Amino acid sequence: MVELKITGMNCHHCVRAVEEALKGVPRVIRVERVELLPGRALVEGDADPQALLAAIKEAGYAAELVTE
Repeated sequence: MVELKITGMNCHHCVRAVEEALKGVPRVIRVERVELLPGRALVEGDADPQALLAAIKEAGYAAELVTE
């Protein structure tokens, strides 16, 4: 499970955009959850953490890795 801290989300549309971006990353089995507050996402699978961060950035948000 990978935990990400995401900044820049301010509505449920943002949550949906981040969730869809993460689902598009190869080797993501499941997006466990994306939470508006506190700005966290949990991703299951063996996706490259840098690919997860890049997908979030491409969706228009900033992120950092909390755990791998």
